Amino acid sequence: MERSEALRNAFAGDRTNIHADIERIGIPEEGFEEKTAQKAFKSISLVLPYPISANRYWRTYMPKGFKAPVTVVSTEAKAYKQEVAWLAKAAGVRKPFEGRVDVEIMLFPKRPKDWEKRARRDPMGWDDTVQCIDLDNANKVIFDALKGVAFENDDWVHRITSERMEPDGNGRVEVKIRPYVRATAQHGLFDGE
Repeated sequence: MERSEALRNAFAGDRTNIHADIERIGIPEEGFEEKTAQKAFKSISLVLPYPISANRYWRTYMPKGFKAPVTVVSTEAKAYKQEVAWLAKAAGVRKPFEGRVDVEIMLFPKRPKDWEKRARRDPMGWDDTVQCIDLDNANKVIFDALKGVAFENDDWVHRITSERMEPDGNGRVEVKIRPYVRATAQHGLFDGE
């Protein structure tokens, strides 16, 4: 069994041969935690359902006796969050990354039935007319759904890369989350320079 498979098994909860796997991959058995296995992973890759509209994700209303409106997560949003959590768990995510993360999002809108006709008419920009949630709102919805599942809080997202992809079938979102390590330290902050 190779190192990555042993780590995946350890992280996924398959504890049948965990002591042998730990020894084989070279992690000291004393003090081994799931966090150690998670940190050994370079990234989490998830394929998620197409996000619901931000307009349908949050619901604002004025409760009786309140002086200001209240915004809550809608029932539809709760269902989306539950599905994302289930898919993350199925992909082997047991605990969210701790600390800074880098998130890469590829948004694939649903390809329309007349896509070939559109592509013949405008080969380079046919997908500009495809109905799609805007990237900013998609990021908000996806981050809210992944909060507490893949990363502790969206405050820890230090780099975001989002791209709207050319539709190639059913709508979906491909997300890659990895620990974020700053390339260089910020020298001179405390030196009086």
